[in-house]
Amino acid sequence: MLIRYKKTFEKIAMGLLSFMPNEKELKKLQQTMKQYENDEDLQLFLWKAGEDIIGLLGVSMYENTAIIQHISVNPSHRQQGIGKEMVKAFIELYPERTLTANEETESFLSKCDFNSTREKDSE
Repeated sequence: MLIRYKKTFEKIAMGLLSFMPNEKELKKLQQTMKQYENDEDLQLFLWKAGEDIIGLLGVSMYENTAIIQHISVNPSHRQQGIGKEMVKAFIELYPERTLTANEETESFLSKCDFNSTREKDSE
C-alpha cells in the first residue's frame, strides 16, 4: 500500500533512499530529505507491506506531469514486482498526470512500460 511520507518515518525513508546510487553520502541524503519535507512540488511516498515499510517513491509534481525522482525497494524484497506496484499505485492516485522519469529512474520506468499503456488508454 502506498502511503504519504510522515516525519515519523524519516529514518526508514533515509535508509531506503540511501539505496539510490546518488544518495550514498550522508550530507546529500539529508539534503534530499530536507527538500522533500520543504518543497511542496516534491512528494515522497512509502510502500507498506503488512507492518513493514519496504519501498520508497519520490516524485516531482508539475501541473499535469509527475517525474519520478527516486524509487527504491529494500534489497531483501527486490525482484518481487514491488517497484512496479508502487508506480501502478501512484498512477491510480494521480491518473490525470503524465508520468515521466529522470536519468536515474528512466531505465526502471521503461521496463514497467506504463507510459505506452497510458497513451493507448487516452487515444
